[in-house]
Amino acid sequence: MQFYGMSSATAMDKHAGGVAEYRASEGKTVELPYRGPVSQTVQDILGGVRSTCTYVGAASLKELSKRTTFIRVQEQENRLFTP
Repeated sequence: MQFYGMSSATAMDKHAGGVAEYRASEGKTVELPYRGPVSQTVQDILGGVRSTCTYVGAASLKELSKRTTFIRVQEQENRLFTP
């Protein structure tokens, strides 16, 4: 399984015919081992969203933003993608 951001060189090669001269590629291309069907991952994400709604007392996704304060994270270290 391959993961790539839409601005990575791999994604631009595949979907846009390459990186334009005036652009720089962003992100990384990473090979990940197959971990099973995506349906289980989606179910895990939905379970997390449901739990979050329960914790903050939101009856719907629309209400979630009214019951919480979202913070933008400027830097994040992801050890999975760093050597």
